Amino acid sequence: MKRFMLGSAASLLAAGFAFAQTPPANTAPPPPSASPGISTGAPANPSSPSPPSPGAKAAASGQDNQAVATTDANADQPAKGANSFTKGQARKRIQRKGYSHVTSLAKDQDGVWRGTAQRDGQPVNVWLDYKGNVGTSS
Repeated sequence: MKRFMLGSAASLLAAGFAFAQTPPANTAPPPPSASPGISTGAPANPSSPSPPSPGAKAAASGQDNQAVATTDANADQPAKGANSFTKGQARKRIQRKGYSHVTSLAKDQDGVWRGTAQRDGQPVNVWLDYKGNVGTSS
């Protein structure tokens, strides 16, 4: 009798989970369709991207974070903003850009990591902004 009760309870429980996961029926009416031969001005495939508008500037290539691309990839100045890179992460990113002996890293009031490094045997002042862009300053 116990087996029968446990088996029945397990079956009901499994059926309840299966029923709870059934997606609801689509009750929304279908979108109106255009009559053949009439152009609505909308693209034939709404999921395809529209062409860029004239004069639109694409996100700068070469930046590590395209979602917030507001400076050129070869910007003369770093972008100001809250920087979440640790000192170790900043050092590694600067080194990946071809600099060696990265030292004296400190975050300034604008959220930019600044320090000194060497490139081609010459000392340079380097920076890393919150986007991951690396540059040099005089």
